[in-house]
Amino acid sequence: MTLSRGVVAMCAAQACAQLGAFSVAAVLPALISEWSLTNTEAGWISGIYYAAYTLTVPLLSSLTDRVDPKRVYLGSVALTAIAFAGFAWIASGFWSALAFRALMGAGWAGSYMPGLKALSDLAEGQQQSRAVAAHAAAVGVSGALSFGVAGVVNTWLGWHWALVPGAVGATLAFVLVLFGLPSRPVSPASGQRRALLDFRPILRNRSALAYSIAYCVHTWEMSALRGWVVTFLTFVAAQTTGAWTPLAPATVATVMGLLGVWASVWGNDLAIRFGRRRFILGTVLTSAALAAVIGFSAALPYAGAAALVLLYAMLIWSDSSSLTAGSAGSAEPGQRGATLAVHSTLGYAGGFLGPLALGATLDLSGGASVLGWGLAFGHVTVALLLGALVFMWLRPADLAGDRSVTAATASATLHRT
Repeated sequence: MTLSRGVVAMCAAQACAQLGAFSVAAVLPALISEWSLTNTEAGWISGIYYAAYTLTVPLLSSLTDRVDPKRVYLGSVALTAIAFAGFAWIASGFWSALAFRALMGAGWAGSYMPGLKALSDLAEGQQQSRAVAAHAAAVGVSGALSFGVAGVVNTWLGWHWALVPGAVGATLAFVLVLFGLPSRPVSPASGQRRALLDFRPILRNRSALAYSIAYCVHTWEMSALRGWVVTFLTFVAAQTTGAWTPLAPATVATVMGLLGVWASVWGNDLAIRFGRRRFILGTVLTSAALAAVIGFSAALPYAGAAALVLLYAMLIWSDSSSLTAGSAGSAEPGQRGATLAVHSTLGYAGGFLGPLALGATLDLSGGASVLGWGLAFGHVTVALLLGALVFMWLRPADLAGDRSVTAATASATLHRT
């Protein structure tokens, strides 16, 4: 597949914008210690990012059906740069950290889905699905590297400096999109234009809604793991003095994200080959089973727990691109921005609840212990099973270009001849 200049520019910009994506998660143990945070407060700092995203993305993403997504994107990455700089040099405790973390989420709300909208407008059908996968890969690789970058900078210069790459990356994203992404006219909507925040037509689209609800529980699980993986592995390493730790917790998180990128692209190809609905449902159920035991791996040697985390992450990430491509591909003409707004709102609502629910469950279970971590991660299983039930009830359609659809079309044609 040959990517257009605009797609390449957007993928590169999103990679830069994600350079600091999980720097807060990487330094969370240091923040807990320095600011005497409870696990619930730490969960709020992790989760408020997604809450702010959830509140702002309906407006910003829907706006891209009316104005050029490039304009929304540029303002949002500028806000992201300010938020990272403020967290690094102004935040001094729970409340100030919460405020700047929320600004990061608002900035990403105007970057991720509007960027994806600009990209998906450049391609259709199977090419669009693969372009979305390339976008997810760019975001995923950079996000994965953000753990390692922040971990190294934190070791050498302290946690304040570990937030600086996020500000620098957002600034680079601004420059790349300003000069690399061509301005595009807005496609007219079919029929009478709906009100800006009227999502009723989107919610009546059962196929798109099914993918979005599945994305909600997917992001719930993914954010819970990404927000707490460094703290979890730090706990595991501390259980046995002199235990073999081939990779530091932040480095494991980086490897986790890189494997996740591969799994996401690979998973999208499997969805095309075997049927999107079937693949997603199988992945969710398998992941739910592993979520029930991953926290109890704290009783294992560090290397064993880290290996299980990596396996778990690959399962989580494997349906990431498939879900977003499913929602975008199910959108009605002129409603893709609003459809992605609903998709992202539901997804990041889960992203807010996941880290917060894990931290609160950990506190309710008596704090960090093998049982506490087991119960904390185990709550994800319940969310996944509920999401799977709703997904099956809504019965989403596979997309044009998926082999299941191609085979069904060929069979129908054969029967007509």
